[in-house]
Amino acid sequence: MKLLAATTNRGKIGEITRILSVSGLTILSPADLGLQLDVEEHGLTFADNAVAKALAWHRASGLPSLADDSGLCVDALGGKPGVHSARFAGAGAGDRENYELLLRLMEGVADRRARFMCVVALALSEDTVITGEGQCEGVILTGPVGENGFGYDPVFLDPGSGKTFAQLSDAEKNEFSHRRRALEALKLKLAEQGII
Repeated sequence: MKLLAATTNRGKIGEITRILSVSGLTILSPADLGLQLDVEEHGLTFADNAVAKALAWHRASGLPSLADDSGLCVDALGGKPGVHSARFAGAGAGDRENYELLLRLMEGVADRRARFMCVVALALSEDTVITGEGQCEGVILTGPVGENGFGYDPVFLDPGSGKTFAQLSDAEKNEFSHRRRALEALKLKLAEQGII
């Protein structure tokens, strides 16, 4: 079976390939097919966006297509930035502007619990979409620490390691990331249904 990993991020493609690696499954990238697609994210949930992207790529490629949506949910902010994580500080804002806005909103806030959430969606057909969800619990620091990662990684502390996601290597983070957990949940569902 051929499966399209609907992302241009090489790191994500590598992670998807490693986690979903089973005999008889070939994972392709949009570049492998010469495809380019920009799918608008108007959903109210991570699942809405992941499913919309998976279906759009399935229609464009004719292949089973895997897409994801993820972001940071902060308890004290009622779950924000949530699905707006990448655009939290406005259209065109970068990672630094987004996490600096978050830190300003969190000034003086005692409850700093947060989680990274990810939903992956695999569109097997127009009518069959299977999803998996994963999350990583943590706390928001008062300032950035670490040089690795992207997004909110410098201000998100993983209690298990005692490090921010920006202090962990990609390999360390990928061992327990919200995306890995979502992919593992999806893989389990696919195995249970005899798809892989």
